[in-house]
Amino acid sequence: MPVYRLSTEFIAFPDPEEAEPNGLLAVGGDLSVNRLLLAYENGIFPWYEDDEPILWWSPAERYIIKPSEIHVSHSMRKFFKHHETHIEMNRDFAKIMHRCREKREREGTWITDEMEEAYFRLHKTGYAHSVEAFIDGKSAGGLYGVSVGKVFCGESMYTDIENGSKVALILFANYLNQQGYTMIDCQFHTDHLESMGGQFISRKEYRETVQRFLRG
Repeated sequence: MPVYRLSTEFIAFPDPEEAEPNGLLAVGGDLSVNRLLLAYENGIFPWYEDDEPILWWSPAERYIIKPSEIHVSHSMRKFFKHHETHIEMNRDFAKIMHRCREKREREGTWITDEMEEAYFRLHKTGYAHSVEAFIDGKSAGGLYGVSVGKVFCGESMYTDIENGSKVALILFANYLNQQGYTMIDCQFHTDHLESMGGQFISRKEYRETVQRFLRG
């Protein structure tokens, strides 16, 4: 299948079903707010390294967590009983995103300067959000992502204190469930996410869910 080269002059994407088997759909374009929103509304996201052009992906399978079904292990239930925990949203989006970047720089990260600037613009327009977890009064970890209708597209998370990212995800999932969100898009499988109730769904089911909740 061809990989489409996007124009910077107009905003459009090919049908995500035309993505390569590894999920690569298109290359090029830009990270404008309107292009990013169109991408997320169609199950597409950017993921590339500093020395690459912008790469756009739509995997055949998506890894998601349903907020109403997030799994809280026995050890985490015990942890919550013995510690004071809470989350704050959008307290400092730029800081949380940059912290995610710092935690991954040793292994290589897709969170480039260009990505930080683009997602901060999304945040300023009300679509990108950050979550910061606190354990016993100390900043412990966090995550950020993009809200599309009643789907939250998680981009990255980090931990500064043991269980920091777990606290952030569990408490945020509870909040999303109360707000009627149907799923958290984790994009790819990890053992950590699987232990918290993650599951695969098809690209078709993912896109249908996003579109259904976009229409309200």
